[in-house]
Amino acid sequence: MLLAHPVILRNLVERHQALSRQYSVQGTPEIRRELDTVAQLLCVATGTDDVYSALAAAAHGVPDAGPQGGPRCEAVPGAAGS
Repeated sequence: MLLAHPVILRNLVERHQALSRQYSVQGTPEIRRELDTVAQLLCVATGTDDVYSALAAAAHGVPDAGPQGGPRCEAVPGAAGS
């Protein structure tokens, strides 16, 4: 399995956190789409299939943390490649 570079994981986690805060304040569809895209990228980069596992795996540097029951990582409609 390919491993994402730690800097990439850190950037994705930071972006996800920033977008989550922004979405809780503004709640626009555009922010939601970007948040979903970043969540999907986190899942791909960590080899997990839900957002909570992806965040945990990125935080611990363990790409195969396995599912934890969070929201499923699915293709975002309208995102590049979907």
